[in-house]
Amino acid sequence: MLPNSYEYHYLFLGIFLIIAITFPLLPIILARFIAPKKPNPIKSASYECGIEAKGDSWVQFKAQYYIYALIFVIFDIEVIFIYPWAVAFKQMGLFAFIEMLIFLVILGFGLVYAWKKNVLEWK
Repeated sequence: MLPNSYEYHYLFLGIFLIIAITFPLLPIILARFIAPKKPNPIKSASYECGIEAKGDSWVQFKAQYYIYALIFVIFDIEVIFIYPWAVAFKQMGLFAFIEMLIFLVILGFGLVYAWKKNVLEWK
């Protein structure tokens, strides 16, 4: 295999893939065989902040909490995209500026849509 061949470059990708799969799986597999197994009802009991659990551990949350979390994640990711753009703003041309405006307008429409649907109203 020549250093500039097509297969040579994919060899490193294959080696990396094997290491990337083996590295996290190896401790899990080793722990399965090496870890002591002493089942106990106390170990299986629910534990929260040092207080004994009372009642059912299944608690349903309002879907509105998830919607707030999703909207937060969307605007958090927006910041991740805007920050490098702002750092390199002077080196980029008009095309990059228009692309970012389109991106912000799409997110703005999403926010207006959520607002009109009263998703952001706390009830």
